[in-house]
Amino acid sequence: MKATFKITRKLFETAKNDLLRRHKYAHERVGWLRCRLGDISESEIVILAHDYFPVDDNDYIKTSKAAAMINSSAIRKALQLVLDKNVSLFHLHLHNHNGSTTFSGVDRRENNKLIPDFWNVRPEMPHGAIVFSRTSLTGRCWYQKGTTINFSKAIIVGTPIVFIGV
Repeated sequence: MKATFKITRKLFETAKNDLLRRHKYAHERVGWLRCRLGDISESEIVILAHDYFPVDDNDYIKTSKAAAMINSSAIRKALQLVLDKNVSLFHLHLHNHNGSTTFSGVDRRENNKLIPDFWNVRPEMPHGAIVFSRTSLTGRCWYQKGTTINFSKAIIVGTPIVFIGV
């Protein structure tokens, strides 16, 4: 199974700029991308980014264990969005550099704990995690009985159009 992720340049920039804002104690910001599913074949899914939602400032936890940690209120709000709107949701944060990026060990560990909860609410939809850099992105989704799929390609649609992993 392959997963292609598409996001408009405007939405990519909006989310990136929000994630670059300073927080009074978290070292990075976190948000959610609401997505829809595009045409599906037996061997590929297309995930279309639709909206961006930042985590509220008061939903961060003060900690030295991670650059950012969110509380149960932030997670409940996200789960409710998935349930009410019948959408796919992706946890999002930024690694502040140019070029390709990847999930850290902490990112992978925490995503493995968090993302299956969304899949349990709407198992017919892919849910996952994405990390942006200033110029690129990578992602992973949970889909069909909890199978994990790394994005095989991502496309930032706009001027200029950017193909990642093609």
